[in-house]
Amino acid sequence: MTPVDSDRKPGGFDGQDRRDGTATGLPGGPPGGVADRGRPTGRQRLKAGLWPPRVTRAQLTVALLLFVLGLGLAIQVRSTSDNSALRGARQEDLVRILDELDSRTERLEDEKRRLEQQRTELETSSDQAEEARRQTRQKEQQLGILAGTVAAQGPGITLTVDDRSGTVEPDMLLDAVQELRAAGAEAIEVNGSRVVADTYFTGSGGSVEVDGRKITAPYRFEVIGKPQDLEPALNIPGGIVRTLEKEQATATVVRSEKIVVDALRPEKQPDYARSSAR
Repeated sequence: MTPVDSDRKPGGFDGQDRRDGTATGLPGGPPGGVADRGRPTGRQRLKAGLWPPRVTRAQLTVALLLFVLGLGLAIQVRSTSDNSALRGARQEDLVRILDELDSRTERLEDEKRRLEQQRTELETSSDQAEEARRQTRQKEQQLGILAGTVAAQGPGITLTVDDRSGTVEPDMLLDAVQELRAAGAEAIEVNGSRVVADTYFTGSGGSVEVDGRKITAPYRFEVIGKPQDLEPALNIPGGIVRTLEKEQATATVVRSEKIVVDALRPEKQPDYARSSAR
């Protein structure tokens, strides 16, 4: 029998091997020994590669270009959506809209020339105070016509609506007033009732009231304005004349060089509003 060395421990490993911790061939130990325990795992390497993010100048440039492109597309889509109403409109509606825009542009140009003329007269007049008073009286007359407190006369048209079947509703007559105003009507009278800013139509077909006063067919509109603008605005495709004809009513438009609108509205004093001029 071979004597056992008293300096060696059971299991075939000496004390030096256990102290230096290499544990090479240690039963149940991980491969590679203690040195493998300091290496990062795959999950740790992936996390380290993703955060914090490392962005290059080229990546920033590409991101900025994509942002600008997306913003442009969003603006284009919004613009297309805003024009969708006109894009889906009928041809006669587009013709009416263009005609009204042309008429409004012409009226604004006329108003601009009139105001410039008034300014020139005030600047060149030898008696500026008297000229200012004259223009004030003229403005008062104009406002009185718009408010319905002053009678007016001038060129215009007469619109006659014959409703024998009683199918014309109050809102149709209101639409006629709106189209006339859009075409430049300056004074309107319907069956002896002056139409102003706060005029309202109520009732039902065959029983229409204007400002609480009952009127009966035929409905006669006396309108002062430019006949060349008023008549086409009513007769365009999709206009009030075509609408009334669909309701079995007859609408007739006649031009005239002299229309008299003499139905007056009572002059009202405001309850609370006062002039701020000193």
